Amino acid sequence: MFRKILIANRGEIACRVIRTCKLQGIQTVAIYSEADAEAPHVQMADEAFLVGEPQVAKSYLNVDRILEICKETGVEAIHPGYGLLSENTGFAKRAEEAGITFIGPSVEAIAAMGSKIESRKAMEAANVPVVPGITRPLADEEEGVQVANEIGYPVMLKASGGGGGIGMQVCNSDDELRKAYGGNQNRAKQFFGDDAMYIEKFVEEPRHVEVQVLADKAGNTVYLWERECSIQRRHQKVVEEAPSPFLDAELRQKMGEAAVRAAKSIGYSNAGTIEFLVDKHRNFYFLEMNTRLQVEHPITEEITGLDLVAEQLRIAFGEELGYTQDDIKLDGHAIEVRVYAEDPKTFFPSPGQITRFEAPQFDFVRNELAVGPNSKVTPFYDPMIAKLIVKGKDRDEAIARMQQALEHYHVEGIKTNIPMLREVLAHDAFRAGDTTTDFVAKHIQKK
Repeated sequence: MFRKILIANRGEIACRVIRTCKLQGIQTVAIYSEADAEAPHVQMADEAFLVGEPQVAKSYLNVDRILEICKETGVEAIHPGYGLLSENTGFAKRAEEAGITFIGPSVEAIAAMGSKIESRKAMEAANVPVVPGITRPLADEEEGVQVANEIGYPVMLKASGGGGGIGMQVCNSDDELRKAYGGNQNRAKQFFGDDAMYIEKFVEEPRHVEVQVLADKAGNTVYLWERECSIQRRHQKVVEEAPSPFLDAELRQKMGEAAVRAAKSIGYSNAGTIEFLVDKHRNFYFLEMNTRLQVEHPITEEITGLDLVAEQLRIAFGEELGYTQDDIKLDGHAIEVRVYAEDPKTFFPSPGQITRFEAPQFDFVRNELAVGPNSKVTPFYDPMIAKLIVKGKDRDEAIARMQQALEHYHVEGIKTNIPMLREVLAHDAFRAGDTTTDFVAKHIQKK
């Protein structure tokens, strides 16, 4: 196994990776910006190096400096976490050229799934259902209007290179599409350096259901059941659960097998996630593939008993899975909530000094933390400060345990979304499993 790796990330995911490395006897090297000098991941690692100024572009995206640190410390591999450089083909390629293992899929696989347009083409070829739409960039907004009329409103205008809801908007008419086009294209160019836009049919009353896959370099591929991530604000997930309360055994198998086909079609290895939309008639459609570890991976770990980071390390080192699909058991029900430093009503970020931080400590609770009692939340990074995970023997017990845990979660000095999370868990629609992607708009924001 690797002797030393660098974690090219920050916050709770850096801590998460370091924790598994310690259990595996692997030395860890952390990087940090000037704003993160006292961050928990810096304290946990065996070594830590300043990588730049607080701004992401000058620190955690500073590929030259990160690779310099790799050379200085003699690491054998890089774990990119999620976000930041995790799906950056240029970074993965430069790491490999430097003789450093990138703990993730090949550059070719990342590239294949990095463009939503190209990934649609690949999935159609692999016989994976896709949402009706186009597989080419739009020339301009007028072509968008033409395509929308052919498909039929409502449609989803999307940035090909996008993610996190950026460059994405539902349009219900020609006028709405024309008004939305320029602004979303500009945002896509700003955030992703790619202003290519395309259109898909908007799936009404959809659920966001994703399937976790693991694949080794020999082509052995399994799916680890699914996660439902329909509770979202601004197209970003807030509450996730595994398994989905909507899927039955037959649909679960169909989606899992489709996810395996998707991964195999691009020669995928390591951990990845195939995201689907599922309509009210139980039709499912490929949305995108995330070629990295997901924020919500802990709930899959809870229901399978696997350590996904440990599996990533084994696969990257060249080991085979050593188990088959029949060996993957589904045990219980798990829920994760993301704790954000934000106003629970407006969802605007709420940076500042934390004066009190007490996470629940029940034996059924798992905390993934990016902050502590005296941490300062800066405006430079994503406002997620923690994840809270619980497991129960079934969904009802998991919900009850999550409600109990949230009642014992105390953060002062900044605003958090904990009141909103409590409201979601207590809502009759959530308890009934009626968790479509418009849940927050329909049940929470309208108040």
